[in-house]
Parts: sequence; C-alpha cells; structure tokens
Amino acid sequence: MSLEFLTLDAPAVARSPMERQARAAGARFEVRDGWNVAVDYGAPEREREICRTAAGWADVSHLAKLELQGDHGLAGVTRRGGAWWCPVSDRRALVLGARGSMPGPDETEPEARVHVVEVTSNFAALTLIGPLAREVVARFCALDLRPQATPVGSLRPGSVARQPGMVLREGEHRFMLLFGWAIGEYMWTVVQDAATHLGGGPVGQSALEGADA
Repeated sequence: MSLEFLTLDAPAVARSPMERQARAAGARFEVRDGWNVAVDYGAPEREREICRTAAGWADVSHLAKLELQGDHGLAGVTRRGGAWWCPVSDRRALVLGARGSMPGPDETEPEARVHVVEVTSNFAALTLIGPLAREVVARFCALDLRPQATPVGSLRPGSVARQPGMVLREGEHRFMLLFGWAIGEYMWTVVQDAATHLGGGPVGQSALEGADA
C-alpha cells in the first residue's frame, strides 16, 4: 500500500508580485527566510557600477513589515536594530527591515499600549539607489524629495505614480518606495521606464547590500 499521502509538503516559498518581471530581466533567485529573492541579474559588478554612477532598483518586497496600532510613542523615523521605525500618524507606525530584529506579530505591548500586526504582504517595495535615484523618482512622483524637504530618515506618504504610497529616504541617494501589493507589476514598469532613460537598471540584493546608502 502506498504511503505517499503521508508525505509532508515542503514549506511554501513566498514570492514578490514583481517576481515575473525580475525573472524576465534575468534575475537569479535564492530562498532567504522563506522568500524567493533576486540576488543578482547575472552581472554583479555591473550592477554595483549602476548603483555608483546612475540608479539601480531592487525588489525588496521580502522585507518584514509590521504595523504598530496604538500609542507607539515615536516622535520621528528612527533606525533601530536593523529596522526602520516610521510613525505614519499618532496611532499608527510601520516597522520595516530585517526579520530577526522585528517585534513579534499579533502581540500586545501593554507598557506601550501598542498592538503589532503583520503587514508584509500588504505592501510591495522597491529600493532605488544611486546618484540619479532622486531624479528617477521625480519622473513619476510629485513629492518633494530634496534634502531640505526630505532629509535622510524621513517618510513621506503621498501619490507615487498616481497610486497611494510612501517614500522612505534611507540615505543620501537611497529611497524605498512602498505601495500596494496588487500594483507591484505596474510599479516595476513605471520605475523601469523612468530609470532606463537615465542609464539605470535592475540590481539584486548582492549589489544592494554592498552599496553605500
């Protein structure tokens, strides 16, 4: 008698809504923390050069994203333990970053009167990096991202490519775009069109992790 019905399925691998486009662009994938992540596009050194001289874009939808609901007590965006802590309103904040440094989902923190909700798959995300990154974003987003208006460590909610979104300035030449999961393919196309006109291109996590913010 066959016992195949007792075989446990392998854990499902989570995938970005932009994976199809990344694969079409030549991405090589690795599974990291349960996510299929584009690590490079076949030419890591060329990708690093794009980040140094133009603007690269990387799919970072795999980053953990938690929502803090309640009296979070954050006065402004802060970098803490490998994650960005970003107040959106007095009663809502987002935590974005490495999974190992995140507070647990669905847990209540009585002393802070905050409830933590997992929202990773609510938001897709792209990071743009390079000296032309701000110019790329300006081609489809009217938010004022000049340093005097949006310094490093600022979160700006608003219209991104005519869609609700947010822009987090992670460094002088580094921006994270957050937007709805369902419009991931659309946003990739918008960013691709804007960046390639300025000599930019897709880059993998290897180039992103090695680049200066």
